[in-house]
Amino acid sequence: MADDKRQLIKSLSFLSSLGISMVAASFIGLFIGIYLDKWLGTSPWMTLIWLGIGIISGFRNIFILTRRALRDIEQDEEQDQKDDGPD
Repeated sequence: MADDKRQLIKSLSFLSSLGISMVAASFIGLFIGIYLDKWLGTSPWMTLIWLGIGIISGFRNIFILTRRALRDIEQDEEQDQKDDGPD
């Protein structure tokens, strides 16, 4: 039961980190674009370009986090197989 609860908490924290990563990267790109548009007077081009960069960065972060989580799961499974020993 404790392992199930630990796995649930681990899964929820992973999913929340994915969402936060995507939103944060998008907002950072958006705010950089708005600031540059105001400074350079290029509205709306810098906002659109930097928002796109932010969204791409968010998807990149999701890819990296997912790959890391899958690698951790594979390592845990390999460790469990080694602990069980040969059948």
